[in-house]
Amino acid sequence: MSDTQGKYAKLKQILKELGSVVVGFSGGVDSSFLLKAAIDTLGRDAVLAVTSNAETYPERERLEAIEIAKEIGSQHFLIETSELNIPGYAENPTNRCYFCKQELFSHLIPLAKERGYSSVVFGAIADDLGDHRPGLQAAIDHGVRAPLLEAGLTKLEIRKLSRELSLTTWDKPSFACLSSRIPYGEKITLEKLSMVDQAESFIMNLGFRQVRVRQHDKMARIEVSATDIPKLAGVSEIVVEKLKDIGYTYVTIDLQGYRSGSLNETLFTQ
Repeated sequence: MSDTQGKYAKLKQILKELGSVVVGFSGGVDSSFLLKAAIDTLGRDAVLAVTSNAETYPERERLEAIEIAKEIGSQHFLIETSELNIPGYAENPTNRCYFCKQELFSHLIPLAKERGYSSVVFGAIADDLGDHRPGLQAAIDHGVRAPLLEAGLTKLEIRKLSRELSLTTWDKPSFACLSSRIPYGEKITLEKLSMVDQAESFIMNLGFRQVRVRQHDKMARIEVSATDIPKLAGVSEIVVEKLKDIGYTYVTIDLQGYRSGSLNETLFTQ
């Protein structure tokens, strides 16, 4: 048995011990794999996928999550949450993600109890231990489990296993909430979230898969995969025109290319 298969076996054992689960489901690579593993291990009736329909969650992602849950064959429930109504969240502190996950878990835990599920789980993975992830502390504080992390599974391993399980998400680009595009300390507003969402959707529709538009006041700093930077430069004129229509004054391309959590870089240079 390979190391990856050994971790997958450990994941299934963890899920068996939990018995029945509510899965915090975003439709991303990790939560989709966790949902599939849970259904394959426990059966459809013992698993409920729950997606938050919040203002920091793009409509395109919500619709895709609905379709992915159908493909996997899961029961799926949408809940309404509002991160901007959480005291302290809109001020965008460095532990912003703690408030977000706390809000999510405060809905999932009562829902699990009400419907008779023994545990709440979410898609944190082993890679998350090497980055700034306040949401992990929120999970610990609320007794929410992270089976993928507990099994030691990495993103590369999850993509490999997802492909073997014929999940369409196996090569889906990484995703994070829209608030992650706004530097810590800059107030999060609906207007800013809408600007980012519109800008990213436009660039994706041009054929770019991995896109982040980091918003620095009225400047848009665009991250795409390093290999796509020349392609983005080639359509810069229409991108600049569109983003200025959206409300940006300056539009730039980040020459380092896309990297997860690039705004966390400021936490280690201050």
